[in-house]
Amino acid sequence: MKLVSDPAIADKIRKMNQRVRWQDPVILERGIDQTQLVLDDEGTDSPEFSFLVVGDSGSGAHRGHNPQRQVAELMQPHHQECRFMLHTGDIIYLVGSSEYYQENFIKPYRDFLLEGEQPQRIAYDRMIFKRPILPVPGNHDYYDLPLIFGLVSLATMPLRRLLPSKLDLDVGAHGSWQGDAYAKAFLDYLKGFMLPGDLARHLDEHYTGKTNTGRCLRYKPGRFTRLPNRYYSFRYGGIDFFALDSNTFNAPVPLPATQEGDAYRQQLQKRRSELEQQKMEFMETSAKLNPDNPSEAEQLDDTHGRVSQIEEIIVDIDKQLASDEKTVTDIDQLEWLKYRLIESWNTADVRGRIVYFHHPPYVTEATKWEQAQTLAVRDRLRSVLNGVAEVVGSNRGSRPLVDLVLNGHAHCLEHIETLNTGSADSHIHWVVCGGSGYSLRRQRTEGANLFETFPQVAKQNQKLVAHSHLFVGRNGQGFQKRRPYSCLRIDVKEGSTPKFIVRPLVAEWYQRQWHNYEMQSFRI
Repeated sequence: MKLVSDPAIADKIRKMNQRVRWQDPVILERGIDQTQLVLDDEGTDSPEFSFLVVGDSGSGAHRGHNPQRQVAELMQPHHQECRFMLHTGDIIYLVGSSEYYQENFIKPYRDFLLEGEQPQRIAYDRMIFKRPILPVPGNHDYYDLPLIFGLVSLATMPLRRLLPSKLDLDVGAHGSWQGDAYAKAFLDYLKGFMLPGDLARHLDEHYTGKTNTGRCLRYKPGRFTRLPNRYYSFRYGGIDFFALDSNTFNAPVPLPATQEGDAYRQQLQKRRSELEQQKMEFMETSAKLNPDNPSEAEQLDDTHGRVSQIEEIIVDIDKQLASDEKTVTDIDQLEWLKYRLIESWNTADVRGRIVYFHHPPYVTEATKWEQAQTLAVRDRLRSVLNGVAEVVGSNRGSRPLVDLVLNGHAHCLEHIETLNTGSADSHIHWVVCGGSGYSLRRQRTEGANLFETFPQVAKQNQKLVAHSHLFVGRNGQGFQKRRPYSCLRIDVKEGSTPKFIVRPLVAEWYQRQWHNYEMQSFRI
């Protein structure tokens, strides 16, 4: 029994384009670039600045504790010093429903919201941020409920009656409506303008930023805090930031129509059946636990995480089993990234580049490295960077094409550096910030080194491609179990080649108490 359903990539692209009225004639005639924004901030030219990073935060209170709110309070002393916050996705669990924005986003981050003193009065589609919050969508922000769950909800029957479980899965009565809740919460939702005159007036008021690609949206903290698109870029302090929607280029490549491919398909089907059985066993066990007992409440919280983790693996398997020659990839977005990176390298005022999106190409969290989506994202990003490298050539000297990549999806904090991968993603720093509220995960037993095998089905020689310098995730057992939830403060230093000081902020739930601390910073 599936708990979530993931819309097809073609549907995600089409729906999101409709919501921002992608390339509408009224927009085109004004020469507006819907992939750029300008921050209305007098400090945009300062070579030294700081910003915050969170990811995978979107759960409400856990049993007896609220890690998301604790992480928000960790960031509060840094709020005035940091110019903006990046969010690496999965803003709302489990299915991105608008019903859960109040509990899972507005209340925890009330200190960052205008009129946050009364968070209950803030509508999820009317949020205004004191300082910019600049997210990318995660997979859960696109998820919907399977049909049977929707029918149950329409019949006003609580979801947990359908399940032999006491798990609070944060699903509400519906899902994200194919990302609609995320779009209404964060994007400039132009679909609502029915008359061309109304749209024209809105564009003339808010799309007053100027870039070398045309007019663009002006993001005004405290007044108008909307994003132009699901992927976008902006410049701050001479650093180009590129925000991507990896949910539309993470489809696995088709399984080969060979004997080996058929055998691998059978393995996937068997593995899926085993995982479904494990999921049902966890849910049956949870029915015997008492949420009012502190120790059993923590077991319920752990079970919640395990069920979600299993469901995630099942979704990945389903994507592989459904892949065929018609697999859709968001070519337009990838081409946009390629040409914008080339343009960035050819712009004298730009001294660095940061890319952030949800699915990490490099990660040592327990389940992610072997997932087909990880391989798909890594291969497609490599293809983009290889294309950029061919054009930029020796102009970059010994510098990597990108100074820093930020991701979420893996429920941990991790710093990875690629070695010589044989591609243009070599010698890049990758920081995963996905432990800001949802159930944390452990590091895989294989450890800090990442090896690749080529191709996926017929395994050949392994090659060491990356090494993890830091992993902060769930560890320990029983009463000694530690849950270190985290976020980041990143300080950007001046210089023609910028340096980044990454400061991990940690709120650790240990022996039913919070222990907050700042870990040793590391320099990139």
